[in-house]
Amino acid sequence: MRRHVLMGLCLGVLSGCHAAPPAVADLAGSAVVGQTTLDQVQRVGVTEHARNGMALQRYAFQPAAHPQWVLAPAAPWDWSLRGELRVDVQNAMPWAVTLNVDIDGADEGQHLHATVGLPPGPPQTLVIPLHATSPRAQGMQVGPPMPFDDHGQRTLLATTVQGTLDLHQVRAIRLGIPAPQAVQALLFGGVTTTPGETTLHDAYAGIVDRYGQYSRGQWPEKIASDVALRAAITAAEAGKSRVEADRYGGRLDGQSVRKTGWFHTQKQDGRWQLVTPEGHAFFSLGVNAVVADGGRSYIEGREFMFIDLPSAAGAWAAFHGRSDSRQPGQGASAGIGYNHGRWFDFYAANLYRIDGQDWLTAWRTRTLDRLQAWGFNTIGNWSDAALGEAHRLPYTRSINIAGDYANVASGFDYWGRMPDPFDPRFVQATETAVAKASMGVRDDPWLLGYFADNELAWAGNGPQGRWGLALGTLAGDAKSPAKQAFIAMLRKQYVAPETLAAAWGIALSSWDALDVTGYVAPTPNEEHPAIASDYSRWLRTYADAYFRSVSDAIHRHDPHHLFLGGRFAVNTPEAVAACAQYCDVVSFNVYADLPQHGFDAAAMHALHKPVLISEFHFGSDDRGPFGKGVVSVGNEAQRGAAYATFLAAAAANPDIVGAHWFQYADQPVTGRLLDGENSHIGLVGITDIPFGEFVEAVRKANQPVTP
Repeated sequence: MRRHVLMGLCLGVLSGCHAAPPAVADLAGSAVVGQTTLDQVQRVGVTEHARNGMALQRYAFQPAAHPQWVLAPAAPWDWSLRGELRVDVQNAMPWAVTLNVDIDGADEGQHLHATVGLPPGPPQTLVIPLHATSPRAQGMQVGPPMPFDDHGQRTLLATTVQGTLDLHQVRAIRLGIPAPQAVQALLFGGVTTTPGETTLHDAYAGIVDRYGQYSRGQWPEKIASDVALRAAITAAEAGKSRVEADRYGGRLDGQSVRKTGWFHTQKQDGRWQLVTPEGHAFFSLGVNAVVADGGRSYIEGREFMFIDLPSAAGAWAAFHGRSDSRQPGQGASAGIGYNHGRWFDFYAANLYRIDGQDWLTAWRTRTLDRLQAWGFNTIGNWSDAALGEAHRLPYTRSINIAGDYANVASGFDYWGRMPDPFDPRFVQATETAVAKASMGVRDDPWLLGYFADNELAWAGNGPQGRWGLALGTLAGDAKSPAKQAFIAMLRKQYVAPETLAAAWGIALSSWDALDVTGYVAPTPNEEHPAIASDYSRWLRTYADAYFRSVSDAIHRHDPHHLFLGGRFAVNTPEAVAACAQYCDVVSFNVYADLPQHGFDAAAMHALHKPVLISEFHFGSDDRGPFGKGVVSVGNEAQRGAAYATFLAAAAANPDIVGAHWFQYADQPVTGRLLDGENSHIGLVGITDIPFGEFVEAVRKANQPVTP
């Protein structure tokens, strides 16, 4: 492959920098095209030659704000026919070093930036694509581990590059270490550019084997044949669950509580409890997303990533399908490529390999056996409905309020904009969703209760994020039902627009000025406390309208079961208080080391309502999938310890009545359909083989909590 070679040349001393002798090997004998300058960096010794033939020069990056090695041409480089920048490099330290790579263009705003972690060890070639890219563009949230073996060459691809650059005029390459606290030694060699983006392709090529496993890694549960898969499943058969509980999993060793025939909540001796239909205390230990179809990942357009992908004909046709996950305006899927078209379900295909035609029935039985043996007592959200219908474990139902109703932007909008609860169409959509969710289960005592929606955008981002929904309401369309309700509230309170103007410190000559689409409302400040007071009242009014609509619909369709809240991620005090008023349980998705670090425990205690941790997990990247989840630990062994610590803290809190793990199985290596998430966070892998060390730690941690 033909390369452009860029070589450093000492042309004098630049301001604030030290000029260096030629620092980059001229691997192809090209003419010198640039000069090297050193800013808080020292050249050390003579050129060194690595075993692989690389000629490298050692540099010592000094403790400073941003020491950097700079290569610049006398006249701008023209890289218009180039696709990758390649730098031979070696980290001489015994630890990984963060390296910033910046490529500057002729004008302000013309700039590419990448940050990479250079592992210690032998020399490697660092490759920077000469355009913005990321793992999301490849259809997944986290890219494959680096470095990788690229046709026998140790190669570290910068999988994320940000910015834009006119490749006709490139003025500098800057390699820097951000604020090192001690001297860091790196060796640099050849700097070249190449046409195309072969390395970017190679980094993702063939990363998934026929079983959906990461092809380049090794771990104890990885298998290489159908025989090995079936043997591993047989070897991991769950033991018998203990029976010192009532039929719903309630404790028999505690004080008797009120019996109603349904799950309910009760506070006794200062502690909140869930209570089974038979009248026994029940701490809900659940698992979310216990499904057989969670291994789907898009393959269309990126078939090169998969090795020996089963054909779409014959028995394998059942595991191929088509979907469209494009969601404009949704932050979760922003920038995700390969987000529609053909997919393959690796998890379900493996279940077929294990059990043949009757794989789904066999999986359901095996999964319920496992969950009970591992100490779980609840089927969590988004799980196979048949698992709950088996009446072996209590279960929950999800109310997904979808429809063509108005919405409001809060500024966060990760899963989309907030539903407008003042729109009559939302009320009707709620009625329809609750009727659907409760159909066939309203008289089932095994049903624990209902969750409504998930992780709604109750707040925005940044220091003023609490007020995002208020600001978004006033910025909304003039016909927005929420906006009209907010303006009506302000008119009733202030009567005259001049009074509001004085209270908020703004110019407002008429109420019509607020009706403008895109109205920029003031942010709260100390000089005008009325702004925060009014916004707070609106946030509570908004949340009341939402939770009241859902609560009323649930009580109309199902008078027996619990309303388990809205699974808060971002939240405000107003939203939480409204949830506590209208729900039986307030649920939080807590991604933190301890449950108390994920919500305001003192405020919840004062609201006198029980709390359910509706999601939590701990992930690592040593079992195949590239992502570590929302809360990561160093390795598989640490996942079990983190689980035990979290659960013990939850059980010790008198307001917490349960904790639900997210999720049952690992996510696909190349990303799930919804948004490309691809983390190792499961109890089992994509092959349905349990992670034995972790599962044993989970079982032991669950024992003191459940009977």
